[in-house]
Amino acid sequence: MLLAAVAMAAAPPAGAVAEDWPMWGRDRSRNMVSPARGLPSSFAIGELDPNTEKFNFTEARNLKWAARLGSQSYGNPTIAAGRILLGTNNDPPKDPARTGDYGVVLCLDQASGRFLWQLLSPKLATGDASDFQQVGNCSSPTVDGNHVYLVTNRCEVICLDINGLADGNDGPFTDEAQYIAGPGRAPVELRPTDADIIWVYDMRDELGVFPHQMTSSAVLVVGDRVYATTSNGRDWTGIHMPSPRSPALICLDKHTGKLLAQERSGISERTFLCNWSSPAYGVVNGQAMVFFGADDGFCYAFDPEPRVGEDGVGVLREIWRCDANPPQYRVADGQTLRYGQPSGPSGILATPVFHDGRVYVVIGQNPEHGDGVGALTCIDADGQGDITSTGVRWRFTGLGRSMSTPSVVGGLVFVADFQGMVYCIDAATGQELWKHDTEGRIWGSTLVADGKVYVGNESGLVTVLAAARQKKLLAQIDVMAPALATPVVADGVLYIGTERYLYAVAEGARPREGDR
Repeated sequence: MLLAAVAMAAAPPAGAVAEDWPMWGRDRSRNMVSPARGLPSSFAIGELDPNTEKFNFTEARNLKWAARLGSQSYGNPTIAAGRILLGTNNDPPKDPARTGDYGVVLCLDQASGRFLWQLLSPKLATGDASDFQQVGNCSSPTVDGNHVYLVTNRCEVICLDINGLADGNDGPFTDEAQYIAGPGRAPVELRPTDADIIWVYDMRDELGVFPHQMTSSAVLVVGDRVYATTSNGRDWTGIHMPSPRSPALICLDKHTGKLLAQERSGISERTFLCNWSSPAYGVVNGQAMVFFGADDGFCYAFDPEPRVGEDGVGVLREIWRCDANPPQYRVADGQTLRYGQPSGPSGILATPVFHDGRVYVVIGQNPEHGDGVGALTCIDADGQGDITSTGVRWRFTGLGRSMSTPSVVGGLVFVADFQGMVYCIDAATGQELWKHDTEGRIWGSTLVADGKVYVGNESGLVTVLAAARQKKLLAQIDVMAPALATPVVADGVLYIGTERYLYAVAEGARPREGDR
């Protein structure tokens, strides 16, 4: 099951500062690189008693605090305005009065890890087919000024007040009590630790979208618009497509949640399983573009300016598309290869990265499908139409299937695959410079900061490598639980998420346990 569970970059959102990490990928280019300095090469979290879940920090090093999450946490953290926002589940509940299975977005205090407020989204009645039990919320929030934008487990794009209900209930949405309770149930009693919802756009009700197992998208905010992946996909059989004409990518008004436009490139009709990638943004020769990795295996560039179609519906005009699968993954020896075969084609789960006029994207599949062939493609972003045969600058096929967003810096590309390998690739030629086995499946992405590459894996190991042309292992840290989220950094502090805890790591920090 997928638990998705990232040069000319757009300016940070209003209210963000350079050291924030206000969205998946830090800025709209989605490049997993930070300018932070002074980060530790290694750290230790001490000992955790598995029965009491109490820490012994005697042996901890460079640890600022540890904050308790749920029992499964796949939503990558974002940090802005002194707050940390991330997705998890409701086990154990932060509020004893709010028990049961929910998709949860936690808001924590950045300085201490203390719990501030939470969004609780009831599970869909479709069950595991569209909203897998106990998975929680898998999307990474985006902070823009005083508002937080995200996609919920209920297939909604939602806008929240960054302060929660503690400073009052801002409109126009004022029925948080019913939202938390869920359809057909008595409203709950609201608390200052509940989220303040500004607006909700339900993609299932409005567009007929059917997410496969889980909804996942880190929304993109550009100006007054929000761009979001719908997670439209196949049903529980993996064969039938309930909504082949529903869009895979939409554009909303960030102030009201009104639908402004949708892609009409026919992505859903060609989707292998489900659209879980997140959109990126860049400007090429004066043309703004939204880049989208689709689960038909193509990377697309759309004009972010909505156009009105002949039927009066707003449309995102396609500028170009490029097949991220090598031809031999589609057809071999005269035979069309099927999705799911080890040597067959894949979709795009990772987020495309825009850097210096190029787009970098990998292909992959639902982890339930196991290993198979992968590819990292570098695309010239200034084309028109189908640029599969003309726009590919280079392609590296030495990696396996991947869900990991690349990091591009200093003429190098760092990327991981699901098998657990980290690769260093020459950004000019696509040549492999080195690879390193982290000894565990990798669900998240690489972070490059302070000359180091940080990445976690399913085995509970965080690997730190030098971000250089020559391989150098700096450390391998046991965090005692699967580290499926991507490390991020803000204000000189590194944040490492596991299934159950978020750790704040800083050079010379003295440990304390955050609010549990």
